[in-house]
Amino acid sequence: MRKVPMTIGGAEKLRAELNELKTVKRPAIIQAIAEAREHGDLRENAEYHAAREQQSFCEGRIKEIEGKLADSEIIDVTTIAESGKVIFGSTVTLLNLESDATVRYQIVGEDEADVKAGKISVASPIARAIMGKEEGDVVVVKAPSGDIEYEVDQVEHL
Repeated sequence: MRKVPMTIGGAEKLRAELNELKTVKRPAIIQAIAEAREHGDLRENAEYHAAREQQSFCEGRIKEIEGKLADSEIIDVTTIAESGKVIFGSTVTLLNLESDATVRYQIVGEDEADVKAGKISVASPIARAIMGKEEGDVVVVKAPSGDIEYEVDQVEHL
C-alpha cells in the first residue's frame, strides 16, 4: 500500500475533526434520530429522514478520515537538517523572474492544500517543478497561462 505524505499540522487537523465528529456530532445526530422516532410514523417523518441522512454523511466522513490517517506517513520537516534543497514540508520562497514578485509556499499533502494560506499540494505543478531543487536554481513551471520562470530564493524547514 502506498503511504501518502502528510505534515504534522495536517494530521492534527484531521484528528481534531475526527474527534469532533465522534464526540459531538455523532451523539447529536443519534439524539435527533431518537426524538424523530418519538413523533410516530417514520415513513412520512422528514425530521427522521434528514437525521438519518446526516448520520450517513457523518459516518462516511469518519471512515474517510480514519482511512487517510491510516494510509499517511507523517513527516516532521523540523527534524530534518536544512540543506537548502526543496523537500516535502519545506517552506519555499520563489522569485518570479519576469515580474520580480515573490511568492511563499509550504509543500504539503493533497488534503492539506490551501493556496490562500500559502500551502500547495505536493502534486501541484509548482511543487513538482521545484521538488529537489536548491536555493539559487531556476525552474520553469508549466501553468495554464504559459511557462513561468521562478528562482528558488529561500528554503526553510518551519
